[in-house]
Amino acid sequence: MNALQSLQKILSGGVIAIMRAPSATQLLDAAKAIYEGGVNIIEVTMTTPGALNVVEQAVSQFGDRVLFGAGSVLDPETARLAILAGAQFVVSPTLNLETIEMCKRYAVPVIPGAFTPTEILTAWEHGADIVKVFPASVGGPAYIKAIKAPLPQIRLAAVGGVTIENTAQFFSAGIDVIGVGAELVNARLLESGAFDEITRRARAFRQEVEKARGR
Repeated sequence: MNALQSLQKILSGGVIAIMRAPSATQLLDAAKAIYEGGVNIIEVTMTTPGALNVVEQAVSQFGDRVLFGAGSVLDPETARLAILAGAQFVVSPTLNLETIEMCKRYAVPVIPGAFTPTEILTAWEHGADIVKVFPASVGGPAYIKAIKAPLPQIRLAAVGGVTIENTAQFFSAGIDVIGVGAELVNARLLESGAFDEITRRARAFRQEVEKARGR
């Protein structure tokens, strides 16, 4: 799958499941549960021990059925390692122009984090495929709407504070993609092996996005 196809898959899906945990042991089972819930875009954060190994195993296990990316990437060196491990997109919490450049070099979609209008435009002008508004809980959908008014051409992802209850509001405000972490996968669910609940939550988010888009 090339960069354009990967980007189209992210935009079409509308939901990025963010997997963050103190251990990588159960993340593959969690990925399966998320996929069974209809979400096929999954980000494994680099704050997870053994994250690169999880990405490598997941890409091998799921093939083209799921798009796996690396999150919490802070620098170009980590981005390169993630890409070599098989990451099909890269997400950052902050704006690092060298990280964008590295991802462009390897033709992998990159979603840097930004918040102010200047940061968002800078990320876009330097090649970001989608700009992650983080934390989206600060300002909420109203802030997204305000950003989209002068910058309608920029594809935005809302991450941080996205819930089932406000998903429709974010899409109405003009967001293109949502990233969902603890509301979908968290340490409590992983530790208790509540994979059916993870599947239920994934399905609920997927349905909410489809409804918000009028599909």
